[in-house]
Amino acid sequence: MDSAAIDRFEAGRGRLASLAYRLLGSAADAEDAVQDTFLRWQAADRGRIEAPEAWLTKVVTNLCLDRLRSAQARHERAVGDWLPEPLLEGDPMLGPADTFEQRESVSLAVLTLMERLSPVERAAYVLREAFSYSHAEIAGILDITESASQQHVHRARRRVTAERRGGGEVDPVSARRIVEEFLAAATSGRTERLVAMLTADATAVSDGAGLAKRLLRYTTRERIASYVRAGFKPTPAKRRLAGGSPALHIALVNGSPAVVAVVDDRVVGIVAFEVGDGKVASLRGIAAAGRLARLDEAWRRHEPDAPVVTAW
Repeated sequence: MDSAAIDRFEAGRGRLASLAYRLLGSAADAEDAVQDTFLRWQAADRGRIEAPEAWLTKVVTNLCLDRLRSAQARHERAVGDWLPEPLLEGDPMLGPADTFEQRESVSLAVLTLMERLSPVERAAYVLREAFSYSHAEIAGILDITESASQQHVHRARRRVTAERRGGGEVDPVSARRIVEEFLAAATSGRTERLVAMLTADATAVSDGAGLAKRLLRYTTRERIASYVRAGFKPTPAKRRLAGGSPALHIALVNGSPAVVAVVDDRVVGIVAFEVGDGKVASLRGIAAAGRLARLDEAWRRHEPDAPVVTAW
């Protein structure tokens, strides 16, 4: 392959990776999809490709759809068994973030909700909301009609909007302050304060420090407060599991505030928050090493704010 063809692909690699991540919710799988797209670009008769960007977008989208439809993926991503891979603010795979729709499409909340869409609905929604493709362009990418594209996007948008707990966009400063107050209540044992800071329909989900076979779910404010209080209560067993006494930082993960637990510059867990109406609407606790690999790598290159808890 000549250098011009490689340069053309590399110029669009970031956009392809961002698209694949939104479709798959996994940075590792997104990288695999982009690499497979490069191999197909390498083998293609490029002289006959009139619009390389459109061709590459179609290839990576359909590779992602093939994975979403596979029996293995359906098993891995069965309801109750899957969480998106979190990414630290500034990760290029988060992609375009100029509009609220683009930022929302990569939030952990929406990535989780998109699991309930069909693969084609998910692809049409992402292409439209995050990348502003026209329905004619989406139809060409997905080999459907423009009318079908409109229907898929409408259904997906309606479902995502109906099930969103946090509502509209939240000021990052206000969201951080709420999380700081929530963390202070959690580490002090003020369970009643935790309950008061949760919305009436709040939810929480955890991978059980990466040890549980299925995700752990909590659906009442009292149960969530108990889970949070127990989770943030330090014990010798937890310190052994973490490999030390973590410092707790607050950082942006997928555009939302999160508590990041760090031991010797190594991320050992995060709790991501969704905030709405001045309260916490949902929490996602992730500690499985496989889900944190890319965020951990980014953290080592990151200059974090001072920890809010220096030695947990």
